[in-house]
Amino acid sequence: MRCLHNGLWLCQEDEFRNSVLLSYDREYRSEAMLWIEVAVPVGAAGDAFAQRCFVELERAVNTARSYRGKILSLDGEADYSGRSRGVTVHRLPSVDREDVILSEPALRLLDRNVLRFVGTRDALRRLGQSTRKGILLYRPPGTGKTHTVRYLATNLPGHTTLLVTAEQVGLLGPYMTLARLLQPTMVVIEDVDLIASDRDDMGPCEVSLLNRLLNEMDGLKEDADILFVLTTNRPEALEAALAGRPGRIDQAIEVPLPDATGRGKLVRLYGKGLPLDEPIITEAVRRTDGSAPPSSRS
Repeated sequence: MRCLHNGLWLCQEDEFRNSVLLSYDREYRSEAMLWIEVAVPVGAAGDAFAQRCFVELERAVNTARSYRGKILSLDGEADYSGRSRGVTVHRLPSVDREDVILSEPALRLLDRNVLRFVGTRDALRRLGQSTRKGILLYRPPGTGKTHTVRYLATNLPGHTTLLVTAEQVGLLGPYMTLARLLQPTMVVIEDVDLIASDRDDMGPCEVSLLNRLLNEMDGLKEDADILFVLTTNRPEALEAALAGRPGRIDQAIEVPLPDATGRGKLVRLYGKGLPLDEPIITEAVRRTDGSAPPSSRS
């Protein structure tokens, strides 16, 4: 989408003159920014005009729907410089509750800690309780963690979802700026063990990335409407400072290998359009005991 990078407006209303400058600023190894400057005559009238401009700008940003309520990710540079080329809006297929490949106890736990938690935020805020939360989904690859994230992303009303891969931790600052701006927000960090392993197994660079993650999570206000959903295949490798402190991870949920009911759902899900009679599905369920889905990213 084409967007204006630089612009200058020279305006006059009666005898009151003002100008607005929009400029694109990008310094080496720093995040690109748009600057807006308002030039007005010295005095009370100029001060009031400038304040009104910024109040209206903030109102416009807060009500804009270009990104709000969408599923987003930033396009990062390959050199991990912490710069972003743009924003991608994802169109993920909606996942209904009956299509989630989880046992009923695990699904109830997920609903209670995410969907029902969101519904109680107003009451929590009135009671002075925190409205932010951290969830950890863990299990080996191929057990449907990403499919579960899709279920949450497409069933949280009014939420913006930010999809962060471990390789993009250099963009965590811009991601969290978006999270605060577009609240209520769900921040999904996949394979978090790649950036939050035990400090004894990390070098100085990795420790710096871990500290950045912890600082961003701790820097949120208690009334921030932000959910963290972290996924990992190696929960035992996570740094204790992340995994063992309330407010960072409040609930760990195991995504187990699918049971017979889950495998039946998988056969029906991936076999849509095929002539699969019930005996064939039953046999497929029997033969796949102990198996994982074809791919957690498919």
